[in-house]
Amino acid sequence: MPIIVNIDIMLAKRKMSSGELAARVGITQANLSILKTNKAKAIRFSTLEEICRVLDCQPGDILEYKEE
Repeated sequence: MPIIVNIDIMLAKRKMSSGELAARVGITQANLSILKTNKAKAIRFSTLEEICRVLDCQPGDILEYKEE
């Protein structure tokens, strides 16, 4: 899939664990793992908004387009 999710990069920059992010966003660790491993087919804007709010970043900081 040409959309790459770079949540791990932002987690490292913010020195935050996946578990903490999941709890603060209100999603399960399993769903966060699906996002982190680029297995997700979609993400709700409300979830993306919460991730950006918690990580203090822009959507472009965690989503990247790469041609196949």
